[in-house]
Amino acid sequence: MSTIRKTITFTEKQDKWIKSRITIGEFTNDSEYLRDLVRRDQAKNAKFSALKGAITEGMESGVSDKSVPDIMKEVEDRMRADGRL
Repeated sequence: MSTIRKTITFTEKQDKWIKSRITIGEFTNDSEYLRDLVRRDQAKNAKFSALKGAITEGMESGVSDKSVPDIMKEVEDRMRADGRL
């Protein structure tokens, strides 16, 4: 995978924070730290998008004719089958 060079400006406080992460050995350089932040943001965004999609799917599926106790029983039965209950 090719890389692209970027110029980024930080405050002194932000720069000290990044350098402290490097000093304690969490990262070897500024670029590694920033790439880690981007990867975490991508993962967070993927989870958010999946959740948003599930909510949209639920909203678009319409109103259920099942009662709340029926729905809860189905959930409990699924959790028992999966070994989570």
